[in-house]
Amino acid sequence: MRLFWARPGPPTRYRPPVFYALSKIIDVFLSPLTWALALCLVGLVRRYERWTRWAPAVAAATLYLFSTAFVSNSLLGHLEKSATRTMRDGVVYDAAILLGGAVAHGPMQTWNAPSYNDNVERLLTAYDLLRSGRVRSVIISGGRGSPDDPIVEAQVLGKQLEDWGIARERIILEDRARNTRENAVESKRIAEERHLGSLLMITSARHVPRALESFRRVGLETDTLPVDYRSVNTKRGALLPRSDDLDVSVHALREIFGGWIYKATF
Repeated sequence: MRLFWARPGPPTRYRPPVFYALSKIIDVFLSPLTWALALCLVGLVRRYERWTRWAPAVAAATLYLFSTAFVSNSLLGHLEKSATRTMRDGVVYDAAILLGGAVAHGPMQTWNAPSYNDNVERLLTAYDLLRSGRVRSVIISGGRGSPDDPIVEAQVLGKQLEDWGIARERIILEDRARNTRENAVESKRIAEERHLGSLLMITSARHVPRALESFRRVGLETDTLPVDYRSVNTKRGALLPRSDDLDVSVHALREIFGGWIYKATF
Protein backbone atom coordinates (compact mmCIF):
# COMPACT_ATOMS: atom_id res chain seq x y z
CA MET A 1 0.00 0.00 0.00
CA ARG A 2 1.42 3.33 -1.05
CA LEU A 3 -0.48 6.28 0.29
CA PHE A 4 0.38 9.92 0.82
CA TRP A 5 1.65 10.11 4.39
CA ALA A 6 1.65 13.27 6.44
CA ARG A 7 5.13 14.24 7.57
CA PRO A 8 5.54 13.48 11.30
CA GLY A 9 5.32 16.67 13.30
CA PRO A 10 6.89 17.71 16.59
CA PRO A 11 5.53 16.22 19.80
CA THR A 12 2.27 17.81 20.89
CA ARG A 13 2.50 20.26 23.78
CA TYR A 14 -0.53 19.21 25.80
CA ARG A 15 -0.41 16.47 28.43
CA PRO A 16 -1.43 13.35 26.51
CA PRO A 17 -0.89 10.63 29.14
CA VAL A 18 -3.45 11.96 31.61
CA PHE A 19 -6.00 13.12 29.06
CA TYR A 20 -5.60 10.06 26.86
CA ALA A 21 -6.13 7.68 29.78
CA LEU A 22 -9.19 9.66 30.88
CA SER A 23 -10.66 9.62 27.38
CA LYS A 24 -10.34 5.84 27.17
CA ILE A 25 -11.84 4.92 30.55
CA ILE A 26 -14.63 7.49 30.59
CA ASP A 27 -17.09 4.91 29.23
CA VAL A 28 -16.70 2.82 32.37
CA PHE A 29 -17.46 5.64 34.79
CA LEU A 30 -20.29 7.12 32.71
CA SER A 31 -22.11 3.85 32.15
CA PRO A 32 -25.50 3.37 33.85
CA LEU A 33 -24.50 -0.28 34.23
CA THR A 34 -21.52 0.79 36.35
CA TRP A 35 -23.75 3.06 38.41
CA ALA A 36 -26.23 0.23 39.00
CA LEU A 37 -23.51 -2.23 40.00
CA ALA A 38 -21.99 0.31 42.38
CA LEU A 39 -25.37 0.92 44.00
CA CYS A 40 -25.94 -2.82 44.40
CA LEU A 41 -22.51 -3.22 45.96
CA VAL A 42 -23.16 -0.36 48.39
CA GLY A 43 -26.50 -1.88 49.31
CA LEU A 44 -24.90 -5.27 49.87
CA VAL A 45 -21.97 -4.05 51.96
CA ARG A 46 -23.93 -1.48 53.98
CA ARG A 47 -27.30 -3.21 53.90
CA TYR A 48 -28.10 -2.54 57.55
CA GLU A 49 -27.84 1.23 57.28
CA ARG A 50 -30.92 3.29 56.58
CA TRP A 51 -29.36 5.50 53.89
CA THR A 52 -28.43 2.47 51.73
CA ARG A 53 -31.69 0.57 52.16
CA TRP A 54 -33.02 1.75 48.82
CA ALA A 55 -29.78 1.33 46.88
CA PRO A 56 -30.85 -1.88 45.04
CA ALA A 57 -34.16 -0.29 44.04
CA VAL A 58 -32.35 2.81 42.75
CA ALA A 59 -29.97 0.54 40.82
CA ALA A 60 -32.88 -1.25 39.17
CA ALA A 61 -34.57 2.04 38.31
CA THR A 62 -31.33 3.38 36.82
CA LEU A 63 -30.89 0.35 34.58
CA TYR A 64 -34.54 0.46 33.55
CA LEU A 65 -34.63 4.15 32.65
CA PHE A 66 -31.44 4.18 30.57
CA SER A 67 -32.53 0.97 28.83
CA THR A 68 -35.68 2.58 27.43
CA ALA A 69 -35.95 4.23 24.04
CA PHE A 70 -37.59 7.22 25.70
CA VAL A 71 -34.41 8.10 27.60
CA SER A 72 -31.78 6.88 25.13
CA ASN A 73 -33.45 8.53 22.16
CA SER A 74 -33.87 11.78 24.07
CA LEU A 75 -30.17 11.88 24.94
CA LEU A 76 -29.07 11.01 21.43
CA GLY A 77 -31.57 13.38 19.82
CA HIS A 78 -30.27 16.26 21.94
CA LEU A 79 -26.77 15.69 20.59
CA GLU A 80 -27.80 15.23 16.98
CA LYS A 81 -29.98 18.35 16.98
CA SER A 82 -26.90 20.30 18.10
CA ALA A 83 -24.94 19.05 15.08
CA THR A 84 -25.18 21.89 12.59
CA ARG A 85 -24.48 21.16 8.92
CA THR A 86 -22.42 24.05 7.54
CA MET A 87 -21.19 22.45 4.32
CA ARG A 88 -21.59 25.05 1.57
CA ASP A 89 -23.20 24.23 -1.74
CA GLY A 90 -21.05 24.87 -4.79
CA VAL A 91 -17.78 24.92 -2.83
CA VAL A 92 -14.99 22.52 -3.74
CA TYR A 93 -13.05 22.03 -0.52
CA ASP A 94 -9.29 21.70 -0.39
CA ALA A 95 -9.69 18.74 1.95
CA ALA A 96 -12.19 16.79 3.95
CA ILE A 97 -11.10 15.74 7.44
CA LEU A 98 -12.36 12.23 8.06
CA LEU A 99 -12.30 11.48 11.78
CA GLY A 100 -11.52 7.89 12.73
CA GLY A 101 -13.73 5.65 14.81
CA ALA A 102 -15.18 3.51 12.00
CA VAL A 103 -12.91 0.46 12.30
CA ALA A 104 -13.87 -2.47 14.53
CA HIS A 105 -10.40 -3.17 15.89
CA GLY A 106 -11.17 -6.39 17.79
CA PRO A 107 -12.80 -8.33 14.93
CA MET A 108 -10.18 -7.08 12.49
CA GLN A 109 -7.37 -8.33 14.72
CA THR A 110 -9.12 -11.66 15.21
CA TRP A 111 -10.01 -12.39 11.59
CA ASN A 112 -7.37 -10.34 9.78
CA ALA A 113 -9.99 -8.82 7.48
CA PRO A 114 -11.43 -5.28 7.23
CA SER A 115 -14.23 -4.82 9.73
CA TYR A 116 -16.26 -1.66 10.35
CA ASN A 117 -18.70 -0.50 13.01
CA ASP A 118 -21.81 1.69 12.89
CA ASN A 119 -19.70 4.78 12.16
CA VAL A 120 -18.81 3.51 8.67
CA GLU A 121 -21.02 6.22 7.12
CA ARG A 122 -18.12 8.60 7.78
CA LEU A 123 -16.00 6.61 5.33
CA LEU A 124 -18.80 6.21 2.80
CA THR A 125 -19.52 9.95 2.82
CA ALA A 126 -15.85 10.81 2.35
CA TYR A 127 -15.68 8.44 -0.59
CA ASP A 128 -18.74 9.99 -2.20
CA LEU A 129 -17.32 13.51 -1.83
CA LEU A 130 -13.99 12.45 -3.35
CA ARG A 131 -15.68 10.56 -6.18
CA SER A 132 -17.97 13.47 -7.03
CA GLY A 133 -15.19 16.07 -6.87
CA ARG A 134 -16.66 18.03 -3.95
CA VAL A 135 -13.32 17.73 -2.13
CA ARG A 136 -9.85 17.63 -3.66
CA SER A 137 -8.28 15.44 -0.98
CA VAL A 138 -8.99 13.81 2.36
CA ILE A 139 -7.09 13.86 5.64
CA ILE A 140 -7.80 10.61 7.45
CA SER A 141 -7.10 11.17 11.14
CA GLY A 142 -6.86 8.12 13.36
CA GLY A 143 -4.13 6.06 14.99
CA ARG A 144 -4.06 2.95 17.15
CA GLY A 145 -6.77 2.08 19.66
CA SER A 146 -4.11 1.32 22.27
CA PRO A 147 -0.30 1.16 22.40
CA ASP A 148 -0.28 -2.58 21.66
CA ASP A 149 -2.98 -2.40 18.97
CA PRO A 150 -1.57 -3.43 15.56
CA ILE A 151 -4.47 -1.81 13.71
CA VAL A 152 -3.83 1.78 12.58
CA GLU A 153 -7.17 3.30 11.61
CA ALA A 154 -5.88 5.78 9.03
CA GLN A 155 -4.09 3.01 7.16
CA VAL A 156 -7.18 0.80 7.04
CA LEU A 157 -9.50 3.56 5.85
CA GLY A 158 -6.95 4.89 3.36
CA LYS A 159 -6.44 1.44 1.88
CA GLN A 160 -10.21 1.04 1.55
CA LEU A 161 -10.56 4.33 -0.34
CA GLU A 162 -7.73 3.37 -2.66
CA ASP A 163 -9.36 -0.03 -3.30
CA TRP A 164 -12.52 1.84 -4.26
CA GLY A 165 -10.61 3.78 -6.90
CA ILE A 166 -9.55 6.99 -5.17
CA ALA A 167 -6.08 8.08 -6.35
CA ARG A 168 -3.52 7.65 -3.60
CA GLU A 169 -2.17 11.19 -4.02
CA ARG A 170 -5.55 12.49 -2.82
CA ILE A 171 -5.31 10.55 0.45
CA ILE A 172 -3.34 12.02 3.37
CA LEU A 173 -2.85 9.70 6.33
CA GLU A 174 -2.56 11.10 9.84
CA ASP A 175 -1.87 8.06 12.01
CA ARG A 176 -0.92 9.62 15.38
CA ALA A 177 -4.24 10.81 16.81
CA ARG A 178 -5.78 8.57 19.45
CA ASN A 179 -8.82 10.64 20.40
CA THR A 180 -10.81 13.68 19.27
CA ARG A 181 -8.49 16.12 20.96
CA GLU A 182 -5.50 14.76 19.06
CA ASN A 183 -7.53 14.66 15.83
CA ALA A 184 -7.82 18.44 16.11
CA VAL A 185 -4.16 19.06 16.94
CA GLU A 186 -2.80 16.83 14.18
CA SER A 187 -5.28 18.00 11.55
CA LYS A 188 -4.30 21.61 12.20
CA ARG A 189 -0.63 20.74 11.79
CA ILE A 190 -1.24 19.07 8.44
CA ALA A 191 -3.51 21.87 7.19
CA GLU A 192 -0.86 24.46 8.00
CA GLU A 193 1.99 22.45 6.47
CA ARG A 194 0.09 21.92 3.22
CA HIS A 195 -1.54 25.38 3.14
CA LEU A 196 -5.03 23.92 2.97
CA GLY A 197 -7.65 26.63 3.07
CA SER A 198 -11.21 25.34 2.90
CA LEU A 199 -11.79 22.32 5.12
CA LEU A 200 -14.79 20.10 5.75
CA MET A 201 -15.01 17.90 8.86
CA ILE A 202 -16.89 14.61 8.51
CA THR A 203 -18.03 12.73 11.60
CA SER A 204 -21.11 11.21 13.21
CA ALA A 205 -23.81 13.71 14.15
CA ARG A 206 -23.62 12.86 17.85
CA HIS A 207 -19.87 13.51 17.76
CA VAL A 208 -20.01 16.88 15.99
CA PRO A 209 -20.49 19.15 19.06
CA ARG A 210 -17.44 17.73 20.87
CA ALA A 211 -15.32 17.51 17.73
CA LEU A 212 -16.15 21.03 16.58
CA GLU A 213 -15.31 22.44 20.01
CA SER A 214 -11.96 20.62 19.92
CA PHE A 215 -11.11 22.01 16.50
CA ARG A 216 -12.05 25.53 17.54
CA ARG A 217 -9.89 25.27 20.66
CA VAL A 218 -6.79 24.66 18.51
CA GLY A 219 -7.74 27.47 16.13
CA LEU A 220 -8.76 25.38 13.13
CA GLU A 221 -11.98 26.53 11.49
CA THR A 222 -13.83 23.94 9.42
CA ASP A 223 -17.24 23.49 7.90
CA THR A 224 -19.10 20.44 9.18
CA LEU A 225 -20.95 17.56 7.57
CA PRO A 226 -22.77 15.46 10.19
CA VAL A 227 -23.56 11.88 9.15
CA ASP A 228 -24.66 8.66 10.82
CA TYR A 229 -27.88 9.96 12.41
CA ARG A 230 -29.48 7.41 14.76
CA SER A 231 -32.24 9.15 16.78
CA VAL A 232 -35.87 8.66 15.69
CA ASN A 233 -39.25 10.27 16.30
CA THR A 234 -41.28 7.11 16.89
CA LYS A 235 -42.72 6.51 20.37
CA ARG A 236 -43.61 2.86 19.84
CA GLY A 237 -42.24 0.72 22.65
CA ALA A 238 -40.54 3.76 24.19
CA LEU A 239 -40.91 2.46 27.75
CA LEU A 240 -39.81 -1.13 27.15
CA PRO A 241 -36.25 -1.88 28.37
CA ARG A 242 -33.79 -3.15 25.74
CA SER A 243 -30.06 -3.76 25.83
CA ASP A 244 -29.64 -1.85 22.56
CA ASP A 245 -31.12 1.26 24.14
CA LEU A 246 -28.77 0.93 27.10
CA ASP A 247 -25.85 0.92 24.66
CA VAL A 248 -27.22 4.06 22.95
CA SER A 249 -27.52 5.78 26.33
CA VAL A 250 -23.88 4.93 27.15
CA HIS A 251 -22.64 6.41 23.85
CA ALA A 252 -24.77 9.53 24.27
CA LEU A 253 -23.60 10.07 27.85
CA ARG A 254 -20.01 9.68 26.72
CA GLU A 255 -20.43 12.50 24.22
CA ILE A 256 -22.30 14.77 26.64
CA PHE A 257 -19.92 14.38 29.58
CA GLY A 258 -16.92 14.16 27.25
CA GLY A 259 -17.80 17.57 25.85
CA TRP A 260 -17.85 19.03 29.36
CA ILE A 261 -14.49 17.44 30.19
CA TYR A 262 -12.94 18.76 26.96
CA LYS A 263 -14.10 22.28 27.79
CA ALA A 264 -12.72 22.03 31.31
CA THR A 265 -9.32 20.57 30.43
CA PHE A 266 -8.48 21.50 26.82
